[in-house]
Amino acid sequence: MSKITEQFIRKIPKTDLHLHLDGSLRLPTLIEMAKAEGVELPSYEEDGLNELVFKERYANLGEYLAGFAYTVGVLQSPENLERAAFELAEDSHAEGVRYIEVRFAPQLHVTHATEIGAVVRAVNAGLEKAKKHLNASLAEHDMPFEYGIILCAMRRFSRPMSPYYEGLLNRAGKTNVRYTYARASLGLVKEAVKLRDEGLPIVGFDLAGEEAGFPAIHHKAAFQHAHRNFLRKTVHAGEAYGPESIFQAITECYANRIGHGTFLFSEEAIKLKSIKDKAGYIGQLSEYIANQRITIEVCPTSNLQTIPEFQTLGDHPIQLMVDNSLSVSVSTDNRLISHTSVTNELLLCANHLDLTDSQFRDLVLAGFKRSFFHGPYSDKRAYVRRAINLYDGLAKQFLG
Repeated sequence: MSKITEQFIRKIPKTDLHLHLDGSLRLPTLIEMAKAEGVELPSYEEDGLNELVFKERYANLGEYLAGFAYTVGVLQSPENLERAAFELAEDSHAEGVRYIEVRFAPQLHVTHATEIGAVVRAVNAGLEKAKKHLNASLAEHDMPFEYGIILCAMRRFSRPMSPYYEGLLNRAGKTNVRYTYARASLGLVKEAVKLRDEGLPIVGFDLAGEEAGFPAIHHKAAFQHAHRNFLRKTVHAGEAYGPESIFQAITECYANRIGHGTFLFSEEAIKLKSIKDKAGYIGQLSEYIANQRITIEVCPTSNLQTIPEFQTLGDHPIQLMVDNSLSVSVSTDNRLISHTSVTNELLLCANHLDLTDSQFRDLVLAGFKRSFFHGPYSDKRAYVRRAINLYDGLAKQFLG
C-alpha cells in the first residue's frame, strides 16, 4: 500500500509542463465569456455542459476535442486571453503547482483586429500579472511561482478554425495544402523567436493536431528554425499513432520532449512495412530516449479518456516507461476538458502504479529538471534545488 497520500501530494511543489490554455478555462468563466461574446453553447449551465461536452469519459479523441470549438470561440480577444491565463495560473498555484508551461496555438486566436504578437502578449500579461500577485505574499519556506510559454503549430487546419487560417488557405489557391501547413508553422516559429528576443518568456515550440496522414516531417523547416535559434522543442507524438511518429519527432524535429508518447511500446501500432523487427525497433528507440533524457510528458487522465482500449491506468504504458528508466513528467493536458488537476494525476499514479518512493519522487522532480525554464541556467539550477529540498523535507515529514 502506497504511503503517498493526497495531503502529501498537495503539499509538495509540482509542475505542469503539458498544459493547454484553451483546454483549461474555468467553466463559469467559459459560460460568462460565451454570453458576453455571443458564442452559442449547447447549455449555459455547468451541469449541462458537463453532461453534453466536458464529460468524464469520451468515446474517442474526436469527441474529446469537440469542446475546443467553444473554448477557442470565447478566446478571441486580448482581454479574454489575458483573463484565462491569469485564472489558469491562480488555479494551478492553489493546488501547489509552482511552475507551469502554458501552451496554445496563437494562430487560432488571430482575428481581423488582433495579430499574433498581440495574442501572445495578452497571454503573457495574464501570466505575469498572476505571478506578481502570487509571489507578493510568498510564505517563508515556499518557492516562487514561475512560468513559460510554448507556442503550438498545427499539423493541419481548415478555414473554419480561424480567420488567419482562412486567409492563408485562400491565398494558397491550388497549392498543395501540406505546403500551406508548413508555411504556417514556419511563420509561427519565426514570430516565436522574435518575441522571445524581445524579452517574452517564450520557452518552446510545439506541434499539435492529428498525427495520421500529417507527419511531423512536413514541419521540419519550422523546427530547424527553432533549433538554429536555440528555441527548445516539444512535439505531440505517439498520442494517436505509433512509435514511428515519436521517432520522426526526435530525428526530424529535434524534440527535447515528447507530448504523450502513449504508443511508444506498441508493436501493433507500427505501420511502416520497412520495420521488420518491431520489438528491436521499439527497444532501440526507447533506449535512445532514455539515454538522451528526452522527457515524455504523460497525461494519464487525458489518455484514459481518449483511447478506448485504455480502461485503467494499468493499460497505460507509463509503468513501462518508469521501469525502462525513461524521464517522465506528469501533466494535466486540459484541466477543464479532462476534469483534472496535477494533484489528481499524481494521486492516480500513486494509487494505481507500482512505484517506489524514489520513482514517485522522480516523476515529480522531472517536471522541474526537464522544464524549459526561462532565464539563465544558473537560475534554473537554483530553482530546481529549491524544489528538491522542499520535496525531500516534506517526504521526510510525511513518508518517514
